[in-house]
Amino acid sequence: MPRFEYVGVGANGKQTKGELIAGTKNEVISLLRKKKIRAITIKPKQMALNLFAFSQRVNIQDVSRFTRQLAAMTSSGLPLVQCLDILVSQTENKGFSQKIQQISSDIQVGSTLADAMSKHPGVFNSLYCNMVAAGEASGNLDGVLNRIAEYQEKSAKTMRKIKGALTYPVIVLCIVVGLTAVMLTFVIPIFAGMFKDLGGTLPLPTQIVMSISDFLVHNIVYIILFLIAAAVSVVLYYRTESGHYNIDFALLKFPILGDLVRKTAVGRFSQTLATLLTSGVTILDALSITAKTAGNKVLEKGLLRVLEKISGGMTIAEPLKDTGVFPAMVTQMIAVGEKTGDLSGMLAKIAEFYTEEVDAAVESLTAVIEPIMIIVVGIVVGGMLVAMYLPIFSMVGAIQ
Repeated sequence: MPRFEYVGVGANGKQTKGELIAGTKNEVISLLRKKKIRAITIKPKQMALNLFAFSQRVNIQDVSRFTRQLAAMTSSGLPLVQCLDILVSQTENKGFSQKIQQISSDIQVGSTLADAMSKHPGVFNSLYCNMVAAGEASGNLDGVLNRIAEYQEKSAKTMRKIKGALTYPVIVLCIVVGLTAVMLTFVIPIFAGMFKDLGGTLPLPTQIVMSISDFLVHNIVYIILFLIAAAVSVVLYYRTESGHYNIDFALLKFPILGDLVRKTAVGRFSQTLATLLTSGVTILDALSITAKTAGNKVLEKGLLRVLEKISGGMTIAEPLKDTGVFPAMVTQMIAVGEKTGDLSGMLAKIAEFYTEEVDAAVESLTAVIEPIMIIVVGIVVGGMLVAMYLPIFSMVGAIQ
């Protein structure tokens, strides 16, 4: 929708100016009247080319902060449109600020908050919008917004821990690969030329390293192109339905890392479903939303099958066993929650338990990866150095 700049006079007689997103000038006039502003001039805003548009992506911290602030202002009794207008001016991310402005404009012409937010799926996903809709229907919007913010903060905290655990090995791996490439491309050829000038038979380890170096030097362009093609192929395959499922399935079966992926998926499922049920979303809708936001195709397909069976009259716990993702303890606790009528409370306990399990799994992964990386560095770098110095030791022995 186009953006308009306006200059008008408010109810207090003072001149005011600003911007509004609307379809036509008449809509702008209508919106200003609702704000008790008499329009003087209205003109379309000339949109300049923004070279930094890609850097204005909205991250989960921006959304979480916005949700907390909106909850605080709505709970204090401020009108929703006024709350959004305040947040427009306070939001540093210009791209996000524009989206909030558009949401405010949509509400002023009769849209609900949930419907207005659903027009921006890149910022507010189906989980967020459905919870807001439930909050609006129940009259407990501020309470639901607080739950959403808590959910987002917990999810972000878990992801930060996982990324933090993987940062060290990734950095070490990059250093090892870079150092190995430099040695094989620039250092080893110098030694190779020197050994060829001296003549004689080289030790087998030295011959192997020199052959690898020679292959790398003469085929470096093809190797780089192959690696780029392989990376692009994996990304494209992952974007397909079957590829996404197969890679997620393989990750679940991977040693050590698979345990972390499984615990993260179970914890996220429990937290999401508990938050939705507590917010007043029906069990069928909650499961459907949880499946779409699961983040793992194996779990998503399993939950969709669970949804079909529940629609046929079964309980949740029974079909969850068939997904192959949930441990027996989780399904038993869910069964108890269904029998006692406190499913959301039981799911919250499962989520809390698995948050601690994810922390323990991250620590275990870090503890295992660090010595493995040290051994790999020692074998690769040390092996090349020994292979290059073996002929020198042989020559010194012959001279003596």
